Amino acid sequence: MLEFIYYPVSFILWCWHRVFGFVFGDNNAIAWILAIMFLTFTVRGIMFKPFVNQVRSMKKMQEFAPELKKIQKKYANDRQRQAAEMQKLQREHGVNPLGSCLPMLLQIPVFIGLNWVLRAFSYNPGPGPKTRNYFFDQSGVESYLNAKLFGVNIGEAIHATSMLGGANGMWNWGVAPVAIPLMILASILTHLTARHSAARQDPTAATAQTAMMQKLTMYIFPLGVLVFGAFFPIGLLFYWLANNGWTLMQQRLVYKKIDKEEEAKKAEAKEKRDALAPKPGAKPKPGQKPVQQRKVDEAEPLVDEEPSTNGKASGKAGSPHKFAQQPARSQNATTQQRKKPGSGGKGAGQKGSGQKGSGQKRR
Repeated sequence: MLEFIYYPVSFILWCWHRVFGFVFGDNNAIAWILAIMFLTFTVRGIMFKPFVNQVRSMKKMQEFAPELKKIQKKYANDRQRQAAEMQKLQREHGVNPLGSCLPMLLQIPVFIGLNWVLRAFSYNPGPGPKTRNYFFDQSGVESYLNAKLFGVNIGEAIHATSMLGGANGMWNWGVAPVAIPLMILASILTHLTARHSAARQDPTAATAQTAMMQKLTMYIFPLGVLVFGAFFPIGLLFYWLANNGWTLMQQRLVYKKIDKEEEAKKAEAKEKRDALAPKPGAKPKPGQKPVQQRKVDEAEPLVDEEPSTNGKASGKAGSPHKFAQQPARSQNATTQQRKKPGSGGKGAGQKGSGQKGSGQKRR
């Protein structure tokens, strides 16, 4: 039913066994163990780019985690609206939640396929010797069955349960001296990988769901490897070791690279700010005019003339209202205006002056 998984997995395993079998011999357990480990490295190398995208996606989600918390608090009673708003926010930031799960999802079919291919070397439903196992012919099957590590065949498990593809479902404690140390080492690597990933998380952005997932990956999953490793063949335990060792090394390299990129971006942004900001005590460039702080009303010109002695109009400097002063009157005109007309005569605004009227009466 899952031949589309079994055939590619067996083909990659066959290629690597041909390489290492040429060096160590086809029946050597080291050749098979290295073939299984390099099958793991091949698959993980194909998934390297999705893993980098996963790390970047998780980094972006940490940046807008406070906004997610606000949405969760605002729509706590409306789960549908909350999910819609969270998806909208993720689209705005260019984050795909499924991208963070893709590398893990791709490893599941590889694990299932390798488990079945290794089990199928020993499983023979028909009478007579097994003549084929997907890409392996009869000589390849016999080579795998004759490969022993410390006297134990790498296709055997402590308990060959039929649920996981075992043949007889019996306990085989002769495998325990080889399998148990591998189970413990695989459990430790699983814990270290999860712990290194959790150390990169922002504690302020943690939620109840993320805290629960961290506990599962750091403690429950390693415990599961330690318990259920008894049902895995030795070859599959080597796959688990290689997979977790690769993941731990890959995380360190990728995280280190991303940290350097962020530091370079921060340094570049700081250089731009420093270049645009004026330096303290800096003098203006040659030919550069200083900025005029006070604006002068050009519609009403200022009058800044000294008063003249010949009676001409002159402005008074420093007028606070910036209006032109009224021209001053001459001294003679002022005297004539203030001089009263003679007795019985008319005012200055009537016929002639007061003096002229008095002269006519004397005649």
